[in-house]
Amino acid sequence: MVLNDDKRRNRTHPKRPGKGPSAEAAASSPEKPGLRARQAAAKILAAVIDRRTPLDGMLDLENGNPAYRELNDADRALVRAILNTALRHLPRIEAILDTLVGTPLPDGARALHHVLTVAAAQILYLDVPDHSAVDLAVEQAQIDPRNRRFASLTNAVLRRLSREKASHLTATQAVSVIPPWFHARLAEVYGRDHAARIAAAMLEPSTVDLTVKSDPQGWAERFGGLVLPTGSVRLPVASGAIPALEGFEAGEWWVQDAAASLPARLFSDLAGKRVADLCAAPGGKTAQLALAGADVTALDQSANRLKRLVGNLERLGLSATTVEANMAEYRPHDLFDAVLLDAPCSSTGTIRRHPDVLWTKGPEDIGKLAALQERLLRHALTLVRPGGELVFSNCSLDPSEGEDMVARVLADNPHWRIAPVDPAAWPGLEAAVSPRGELRTTPAMLPPTAAHAGGLDGFYAVRLVHAG
Repeated sequence: MVLNDDKRRNRTHPKRPGKGPSAEAAASSPEKPGLRARQAAAKILAAVIDRRTPLDGMLDLENGNPAYRELNDADRALVRAILNTALRHLPRIEAILDTLVGTPLPDGARALHHVLTVAAAQILYLDVPDHSAVDLAVEQAQIDPRNRRFASLTNAVLRRLSREKASHLTATQAVSVIPPWFHARLAEVYGRDHAARIAAAMLEPSTVDLTVKSDPQGWAERFGGLVLPTGSVRLPVASGAIPALEGFEAGEWWVQDAAASLPARLFSDLAGKRVADLCAAPGGKTAQLALAGADVTALDQSANRLKRLVGNLERLGLSATTVEANMAEYRPHDLFDAVLLDAPCSSTGTIRRHPDVLWTKGPEDIGKLAALQERLLRHALTLVRPGGELVFSNCSLDPSEGEDMVARVLADNPHWRIAPVDPAAWPGLEAAVSPRGELRTTPAMLPPTAAHAGGLDGFYAVRLVHAG
């Protein structure tokens, strides 16, 4: 019945599974505009969900997914929009598709699931003509031997979705957009209401925040921006290409999420002090330390990441000594006055801008990363002179990678203690200061204004001091 509603426009599509044109005939037909972008999106989505491959690496223009790299700029932008949208709304999209398909797809049809997800993301949430999303999904099914027998099913399901999308969107409003394991963990740690706000924040536009060398209010006025409690400048939504903005070439500011700017702001006066940034690339925090007058040693185990860091510092007119080394094995000749350890973590605090994190990480990863952070922190403490200070931070929302781990390390190091953050020093972010004086931001903090998106990354940061 559904197929007959638009039979004339789709008369080249099969009426029964398995009876469509051959692969050779399909290959000889003119390629439909936009097909390769949808194919790339489906392939990359499969890698994220099924193989837990991080999205950033696949979208890298030098070493990323070949199907993505061969696209033009406009199609790459479309692929990014489809992927980010699909990953942000994935549980709702899958619930809708389950309703429409009815009988679960066979095990061998996993590739079709991703084709349907890519099309559904366009129909439900993106400004793409429904008929285009449907037509290109059917075409994908037709030319893929694994999916050809499901071309009619693809056509029927997506046409029905196009007609009924309003009701399906309403019906799935109560479906959480984060995986059940993560939602349960957030509710346990933050409470059900805050967990719901964190999940809702994932669907809001991610912000662009700038760390400026000086005069935040002046730069905010230039850009029509907003000065945040962190001192960062938040740009209005849709501010344009970053390199084209005033002050970029002159090195007057750099892009850095407001929460990511907090750890370096916790130190005491750094002027003239020797400071190590132990996991430094891409260099936003290194730049903050250098701007504060410190003699900075920036450490990273990746030569390519250090090269990028040096380039960023050169644009900003700042400098640091770079060391390519594994920080767990790093032993300097002289101890440092201060150390910043922004440790590798699960990155669950960055879900607004990196929604793939929720599908590439699991509870077991959080445990492994917490153990790694503990080893790194214990070693980092040995790099600080008596009387010095250390700031530990990461962008995880889980206390096992923050408060719990730090408490365990301090219990074994009686000469170290927490230097509590004063809530009064952070007007507008008082709720981010814990009773012990640690900082804990979540994406649900900093409400939006009429012109500016709200939220910020989830971050944990604590300042530790050596008794001397």
